[in-house]
Amino acid sequence: MAKAKFVFAFGNGVAEGAGMSKDILGGKGQGLMEMTRIGLPVPAGFTISIPACEEYYRAKRKLPKNIVDEVKTAVVKLQKMTGKKLGDAKDPLLVSVRSGAARSMPGMLETILNLGLNDVSVQGLADKTDNPRFAYDSYRRFIQMYSTTAMGLSKEPMEEMLSEMKKKLGVKNDTELKAEDLKELCAEFKAFYKSKKGEEFPQDPMQQLWGAIDAVFNSWEAEKSVTYRRVEKITDLKGTAVNVVQMVFGNKGDNSGTGVCFTRDPNSGKNEFYGDCLINAQGEDVVAGIRTPMRLVELATKLPKAYKQLLQVRTILEKNFKEMQDLEFTIEDEKLYMLQCRTGKRLPAAAFKIAVDMVKEGLITKEEAIQRITPEQIEGVFYPIIDAAAVGPAKLKELKLASGIDAVPGAAAGKLVFNAEDAEAMAAKGEKVILIRRETSPEDVGGMFAAQGILTATGGKTSHAAVVARGWGKCCVVGCEALDIDDKAKLVRVGGKVLKQGDEVTINGTTGEVFATALPLTKPEQSKEFKTLLSWCDKVRSLKVRTNADTPQDAAKAVELGAEGIGLCRTEHMFFKDFKNPANSEKRQLAIQEMIIADDLETREKALAKLLPFQREDFIGIFEAMNGKPVTIRLIDPPLHEFTPKDDIGVNKLSKITGKSPEFIRMRCDQLHESNPMLGHRGCRLAITYPEILNMQVTAIIEAAVECDKKKIKVLPEIMIPLTIDKKEFQILADQVRAVADPIIAKAKSKVKYLVGTMIEIPRAALLADQVAEAAEFFSFGTNDLTQMTLGLSRDDAGRFLPDYVKAEKEGGKAIFAQDPFVSIDQIGVGKLVKLGIEGGRSSRANLKVGICGEHGGEAKSVKFCHSVGMNYVSCSPYRVPIARLAAAQAVIEDSETKAAAKKPVKAGPKSAAKASSKRASKVAAASASRGRGRPATRAVKETALKTRKNSAAKLAAKAAPKTAAKKVGAAKKAVKGTAAKSVRKPVKAVAKPAPKAKAAQKVVAKTAKAKASPAKSPRSAKAGKVVPKAKRPVGRPRGSTKKNA
Repeated sequence: MAKAKFVFAFGNGVAEGAGMSKDILGGKGQGLMEMTRIGLPVPAGFTISIPACEEYYRAKRKLPKNIVDEVKTAVVKLQKMTGKKLGDAKDPLLVSVRSGAARSMPGMLETILNLGLNDVSVQGLADKTDNPRFAYDSYRRFIQMYSTTAMGLSKEPMEEMLSEMKKKLGVKNDTELKAEDLKELCAEFKAFYKSKKGEEFPQDPMQQLWGAIDAVFNSWEAEKSVTYRRVEKITDLKGTAVNVVQMVFGNKGDNSGTGVCFTRDPNSGKNEFYGDCLINAQGEDVVAGIRTPMRLVELATKLPKAYKQLLQVRTILEKNFKEMQDLEFTIEDEKLYMLQCRTGKRLPAAAFKIAVDMVKEGLITKEEAIQRITPEQIEGVFYPIIDAAAVGPAKLKELKLASGIDAVPGAAAGKLVFNAEDAEAMAAKGEKVILIRRETSPEDVGGMFAAQGILTATGGKTSHAAVVARGWGKCCVVGCEALDIDDKAKLVRVGGKVLKQGDEVTINGTTGEVFATALPLTKPEQSKEFKTLLSWCDKVRSLKVRTNADTPQDAAKAVELGAEGIGLCRTEHMFFKDFKNPANSEKRQLAIQEMIIADDLETREKALAKLLPFQREDFIGIFEAMNGKPVTIRLIDPPLHEFTPKDDIGVNKLSKITGKSPEFIRMRCDQLHESNPMLGHRGCRLAITYPEILNMQVTAIIEAAVECDKKKIKVLPEIMIPLTIDKKEFQILADQVRAVADPIIAKAKSKVKYLVGTMIEIPRAALLADQVAEAAEFFSFGTNDLTQMTLGLSRDDAGRFLPDYVKAEKEGGKAIFAQDPFVSIDQIGVGKLVKLGIEGGRSSRANLKVGICGEHGGEAKSVKFCHSVGMNYVSCSPYRVPIARLAAAQAVIEDSETKAAAKKPVKAGPKSAAKASSKRASKVAAASASRGRGRPATRAVKETALKTRKNSAAKLAAKAAPKTAAKKVGAAKKAVKGTAAKSVRKPVKAVAKPAPKAKAAQKVVAKTAKAKASPAKSPRSAKAGKVVPKAKRPVGRPRGSTKKNA
């Protein structure tokens, strides 16, 4: 068995790690290897791999001897390649020691430059370059960086020494200091080091190197790095690589410089070279903001020869990596050196433009473009954001009051209001308001609708406030426990301040932060590229996407965003708010409350008769908005106490219209109180006890459908009974629905068709799904409640302790859940019940339509799970519809990739790499791919995808796949990549023309349904943008149940 290799050298056109994944080399190491391989000017060096970092931590932060030996060998090799030696008195080799994780973590990990300088070699550098100022400038930078980074000393005292010297000499910039000044500063820095460490500053270059390697590896677990990974939700990285690279110097004078640039504008996505640079500086000067940089284009006049080289590198790297690149470069004596290339971060709108433009340019396929977009980028397209540039980071920090849970992204600013009524009143006057509540309830929906954003002291990401706010695309921060809210006094104490109603605040739903005063906001617009890319998704996906919508306005917005029906219309919200005629809202509220306090059937029916016309009009509006698209209407679900008056004003109003005393009303409200209402008298249990409620709602639904049918508006109502526990309970209510609906349709001589189905949200219903499906015509999995009841966790209360279950152990948690189960479906637990329920249901009713209507329906990983278990559709909040469209398309593409990879074993890595390293790289790459965006998350999902997703076109393509070198060009790329945005494909050499059959190998990934075979072409000449056809029937979907009837 080959010995594992941990250190990989590069230089002089040879790269030992060429073709290896970022999981081995890190993003920076991979970029250095690839730039070396394709002949770009890269200084020589070596990469200590990420697996070495893992070994370092296993050995309790100590490098194992075998890795130490590899590093020593690499140093000898580097010295031979460069013709220089570390610490040499005449011509010293200097190196940079940099980090490099598999994903970019800007500023979070450590870097040390100019390593190898000491009191002897600095003079040698001065003599060799005939530039003493440059030599001592480099030495003082090294002493400062090593002292603070490797040895943990404070940076400020050294900065003060530098400032004092400039002040004493009457100069403003570092570049104005002379060689003797810098030499004196070096002596001061070394004296400071000795006073703090009790020993001389290290003079042995190898001692310096070991200290720098330790510093980089240790920075992986530094507080700022751990925090960054938590905030960015980075959970799949195992460490950082260390890159030791020969120094090149941008601080040798006016013919040298350094810079950071992007091959395209990361803010707009335009195909324009973008970046900053400095003359006579080192790279950290640009990144740290020590000096104000000049625009990259100015380099054309300052150093035209180097700028021309840089333009050529830009073109080469984009063609090679087929992705926008973030580059770092240094110019030494007008010669360009490339120090880094990695996939560049970009704003959401830019991500869409870059992806679509690259398809048009023939660089990538439509499938690759789809894979590059993330759910977070879609969310970012819609929500307003704080104009941080206008405010400034210092001011933001000063104005911050508190932090809560980031429930709905974006930002909102306005005046604080403490109840829904005031929110509506103030909004009606044109004022922007932020509704602040300890918690919200259905009666708050009017105020929530009127507010710019919602802020609550309790709750989690799927609490009432979050769910409703997300449906309206409103910024929402929940679970902000620092808020001490006094509703009666209409004030809140937070951060040592007291804010009253009318005081302005800003909330940031992306970060969970709350700020004093109204900050300026900017609102991103949906670009044509955004719409184009999602249209490609629609041509690929097989899973239908519906929306959760309760009003015609919601429905219209959802259709605009691509919804193909309504998967959940919650009738209870209609009881409190008339969105068409707000003046009628109070009449609705009083009617439902009159029904609730009634103590006999006649009074209840009288009150319900008042509600009937309101409900009918609501349904007409929704049917009109959907016009031919299916609408699933859930009958009343919440317990009745949620609709009762909460204060004396409300009690007195109800008393006035009913003639009942306030005392009687309060008594009835108390009688409705339940210790555990979510497991109490709600859902179908209300209809069992009060069948008259069901009668009214079904009457309103069917009469609205008949009315629309008369207007030639196609209606497809699906009546959904919530919280069913078994067949008998459902059958009683389904019979009652039909007993009400059928006579109305017959009397009108209408041809309206409707379905009666149920929500599967109780574990017992999932277990008995085969029996329930004998009576139910469709299932909709309500995974919010199903998760609560399966895990025994309250979604409104668990937010207080769930972080302990989700956080990694190294962050103080227990890592019991990989993710919050209310955010991303618990696939191995709740998901098992869902799968069982689908299989059971379809064993009794082969064409059973199945969907999901919990908040999971708009979360990408959950959508992919729904695809894998054979659902017909997902349903989510309107503003999450685009996310579901994207995820559903990615699921189809990834199914094809998995299938192709299974049929064609891949050998990763070039022939020049060591055999053991190649095997290790392919294993890590495969593991990374399976963890990346969209891979089926469980073994069961993968097995199901491979066994049951029949596809004749994929079979044909697999048979046609080449068995020559084209296999490496096509199949290897597909197997290695997890997502195009997260990993870089092994490039095709520009000089090599792929074998004609390489096209067929590429099509293995692209095809997922029957398609006409096309003549094989070179990948270079293939027409860009050909999309995957829709899959006719994904995993587990019954024959005869296609997209058309979803």
